[in-house]
Amino acid sequence: MSEAEPFLQVVRGDPTAEEVAALVAVLTARAQAAAAARGAAPEPVSRWADRARLVRGGAPARPGPGAWRDAARHR
Repeated sequence: MSEAEPFLQVVRGDPTAEEVAALVAVLTARAQAAAAARGAAPEPVSRWADRARLVRGGAPARPGPGAWRDAARHR
């Protein structure tokens, strides 16, 4: 981008200086948040919040009499 090209260009309407300043502030904040998100390591998921613990593990479910009782034991 050369120095002669404007960074922003209004193509319709007549914004005030305050409106342009607000737009620039929002765009700057979004760019900073995106840069911080790219550089930050993901937070570890708490074992309490991890929904994978609710997935049934172990022996497969078997249909038949008493299967409901079996399902409760394998949680």
